[in-house]
Amino acid sequence: MTDDIHRDASKTGIDRRSLLKMTSAGVAALGATSFFDMIAARAQDMTNGASNFYTSDRVTVQKARFPTQYRTMVAGNLFLPEDMDRAARNPAIVVGHPMGAVKEQSANLYATKMAEQGFVAMSIDLPFWGESEGQPRNLVSPEAYAEAFSAGVDFLGSQAFVDRGNIGAIGVCGSGSFVISAAKIDPRIKAIATVSMYDMGAAFRDALNKGQTVEQRKAFIATAAEQRWAEADGADIRYIGGTTLQLTADTDPIQREFYDFYRTPRGAFTPAGVAPETTTKPTLASSVKFMNFYPFNDIETISPRPMLFISGDRAHSREFSQDAYNRASEPKALVWVEGAGHVDLYDRVDLIPFDTLKGFFDQHLA
Repeated sequence: MTDDIHRDASKTGIDRRSLLKMTSAGVAALGATSFFDMIAARAQDMTNGASNFYTSDRVTVQKARFPTQYRTMVAGNLFLPEDMDRAARNPAIVVGHPMGAVKEQSANLYATKMAEQGFVAMSIDLPFWGESEGQPRNLVSPEAYAEAFSAGVDFLGSQAFVDRGNIGAIGVCGSGSFVISAAKIDPRIKAIATVSMYDMGAAFRDALNKGQTVEQRKAFIATAAEQRWAEADGADIRYIGGTTLQLTADTDPIQREFYDFYRTPRGAFTPAGVAPETTTKPTLASSVKFMNFYPFNDIETISPRPMLFISGDRAHSREFSQDAYNRASEPKALVWVEGAGHVDLYDRVDLIPFDTLKGFFDQHLA
């Protein structure tokens, strides 16, 4: 099934960024009230086909909560096809949101679209984000993030209408690396798809296109360590990165790309109880945990389970999908979406290849 699909021959270079500049664009989320309270009144911003808050009359939605092995609770939204045969056992898919986002941003859209195609689908909030448990909020914990996918498999597999032998997963942006990390040690995840994937470990260690030196990395680690001392002595939690609250003449193109999603009606969403100034931002003291995160190591051991990597051919993050594809063993496929940037594949329904995702899961979740 080797398949390096180029929808366009265009090659776009990736700007070199320092770690802090990169993370300020790459670690993004917004969030203000419950999805279910505001979705009916939320105006859709369909500019260029964006439809983050898409809903479907062919799909029913219900809340889900389930425990991890750490006995913390993960929150999800369960999307069921209206015409689903509840007496049968159906294939299911867990969907993870971009790093720093919440399930109402991109993950709900993907889950809705997959439910329209006949799959049971569930979006989840990663631990320490959204409605999932975990303190302090916005903590970085790659192991806990990966565990959330396996806990989602536990939950789906316990439903009478789900075939526990046919559960797959989709990871968008940072969740692409988390689902790979989960799949390496959880063979119950039968088919894995990533979209606009970020390798969060490489992003923090090296920045985009390996634009950060080892000395810069060590300086960042030292800063985080000092902040940990400060917090141990009672200082307030400090946050980094995320999406800027305001654009200026000096705002870089990648940051502008994220701003257009997270800070406008297109994708803005703030969970209840979250301080607006901390949305999108991981904690500084915990963010160094990404330095020890190597999701692509041993990725070949996922085989013979299939993997699908989808990226925009103009995405600043395309290096990560290419790297994962190069390392993975058969069966695997790599799809370049013509004309698409990184954030475009969060919600621009005219660009997202849902037909490709459907075909992939139809084939591999029998």
